[in-house]
Amino acid sequence: MQGTDNARARFDRLVGEYSKDVFRYAFWLCRNKTMAEELSQETFMRAWKSIDKLQDEKAAKSWLFTIVRRENARQYERKRLDMVDDVDFDRVGATREEYDTSTEAFVLRRALAELPEEYREPLVLQVIGGYSTEEIANQLGIKAGAVMTRLFRARKKLREMLGEREQ
Repeated sequence: MQGTDNARARFDRLVGEYSKDVFRYAFWLCRNKTMAEELSQETFMRAWKSIDKLQDEKAAKSWLFTIVRRENARQYERKRLDMVDDVDFDRVGATREEYDTSTEAFVLRRALAELPEEYREPLVLQVIGGYSTEEIANQLGIKAGAVMTRLFRARKKLREMLGEREQ
């Protein structure tokens, strides 16, 4: 761990810039606010310990999301926590001023939560994280073509769940 002022400044920038995104992604992974907060804290603790390994500042968000995903997996290796099926999706992103509380947005969030994880995760990385297909492939350890297939299937399933016809 670096104890220099430079490392601290880099870390402070990471926290300031990405803490909301890290929390939202953690919440989408575990669907539990308390656990998402713990995942976020653990992510930034691990990031601080490894801040000197971050070579490219442009890759910081992807690096943090990878830490979140790995820490979430570690949680399940240790023990399987009881999860509640009734998730309050209105609270996700509630700190944002432009948060959409419409019925349509609620229905969309519900449908997204019902997608199989293999489809939901790439879609969330693209929509919430803003990642490209190639970046998602690198994060998930799969080929870009597989990401595109999963994104296509995710959107198709969402349309089916929401009762929209393909055009």
